[in-house]
Amino acid sequence: MPEISAYHEAGHAFIAIYVGARVRSVTVDPDWDDGPKRHGDAQIEWPTAQFTDQEFCEKSILVALAGPVAEMIHSGNPFHPAMVAEWAADWSAAWELAAAFHANEKRRMTYLEQTTIGLYQTMQRDDSWAALAAIVDHLLAHETLEGEEVEEIVRQWL
Repeated sequence: MPEISAYHEAGHAFIAIYVGARVRSVTVDPDWDDGPKRHGDAQIEWPTAQFTDQEFCEKSILVALAGPVAEMIHSGNPFHPAMVAEWAADWSAAWELAAAFHANEKRRMTYLEQTTIGLYQTMQRDDSWAALAAIVDHLLAHETLEGEEVEEIVRQWL
């Protein structure tokens, strides 16, 4: 479980940096005392003044879906993110954020599916995947990384 959790959390962290957010920390050893059992956690800070409301929602959706997409690429199984129970919180977050500009559920589903495909294409590029894999390696070695460490890793590849 730690390896797949590392890919999942690294996906969130990598895309957060990629879209202009800041990672405070990422871990595969989260505290379980503040809610449901989790196998990882990424703390993201948003410079909200830099984005319009719609840009913030779009970027937040990318970050939410990045964990599932990283798992898909790693496992070689391109599942629909709404159909995997372990990804329910990520899908729910993306679904709610997309409601802000896609009230029609069919259009929202289409938007999220297209966004997932685009994210998949971005993340499987050699430079993106190398950066993400480097985050994974460090997470597996140290369990928790501070944001500055993640940013340094990503800078080496992008």
